[in-house]
Amino acid sequence: MSDGVRCMWMRGGTSKGGYFLKDDLPADIAERDAFLLRVMGSPDPNQIDGMGGADPLTSKVAVVSKSAREGIDVDYLFLQVFVDQAIVSDAQNCGNILAGIGPFAIERGVVKGQDGETRVAIFMENTGQAAIATVNTPGGVPVYAGGARIDGVPGTAAPIPLEFRDTAGSSCGALLPTGNAVDVIEGVACTLIDNGMPCIVFKAEDVGMTGYEDRDTLDGATELKARIEAIRLAAGPLMNLGDVEEKSVPKMMLVAPPRNGGAVTVRSFIPHRAHATIGVLGAVSVATACLIPGSPAAEVAEIPEGARKTLSVEHPTGEMSCVLETDDSGAVVSAALLRTARKLMDGVVFA
Repeated sequence: MSDGVRCMWMRGGTSKGGYFLKDDLPADIAERDAFLLRVMGSPDPNQIDGMGGADPLTSKVAVVSKSAREGIDVDYLFLQVFVDQAIVSDAQNCGNILAGIGPFAIERGVVKGQDGETRVAIFMENTGQAAIATVNTPGGVPVYAGGARIDGVPGTAAPIPLEFRDTAGSSCGALLPTGNAVDVIEGVACTLIDNGMPCIVFKAEDVGMTGYEDRDTLDGATELKARIEAIRLAAGPLMNLGDVEEKSVPKMMLVAPPRNGGAVTVRSFIPHRAHATIGVLGAVSVATACLIPGSPAAEVAEIPEGARKTLSVEHPTGEMSCVLETDDSGAVVSAALLRTARKLMDGVVFA
């Protein structure tokens, strides 16, 4: 595509990537994916010939279109462009990139900005769920400067609260696809869970780790990575995901007791590299696992009282607070998190 394609590069939460209007991309999926691989510079571990930052967290794409669904403003398709493989995957949501969808839709005129703040209802095509993003829009225009701080991102920015409902079983068909709080896989007690992101949650100590290692240590732990990949491959069919060898889900979540006043400590693999922080919907799924009696996460977590629980999920660079609403049975009915986003570049990208 020698003429280039209109694109906005944005930081969404602790991720970064290209935001496109659907109509600006090739309609043919194979042609679209080939274009996005070229844009990112994949496959190449350095992505030197593209816009990607040699990390799964910076090799992401949002595809946005005006929605025809009742009560929904825009449809959002998330695409994970693999760094060192020629793969573009739609097998998951991304709640961090989601943080930029509202501002992007307003910037592009897909949603009309209101004076003060604008609530944008977003349908997440990957999993068929909806979210509401609230964007600061004085004079109807998104602003990115503000006083909100999220761990994993330097400085402050305008707050973008995200509210999720009906995310249970987003990809796996049920919150607990096997119906069990605990499944023993490769000798490790695991919770197979999907509350917006398919995850396998198990104690770090059960795979020989503390749960407090930094990212570089985890990425260099070859034996650990081989062991948890064996668990992941075995769990894929049990989670109704089939063969997951070339899929970006499920994510692997190593949990440990909190150290800094939170509810639980997590080290996340996404799935083959350690996450610098933790994904938004991954955090929601782990926090939900903490509320399941008998689960590995519940055994190490410190849970507050009440139907409305704020669970601070500690990760390598800080924490992410999940606000979970539960019903009389203790089941999670909604989740909300605070994210931020920033427009980095608006122009034309070439492949």
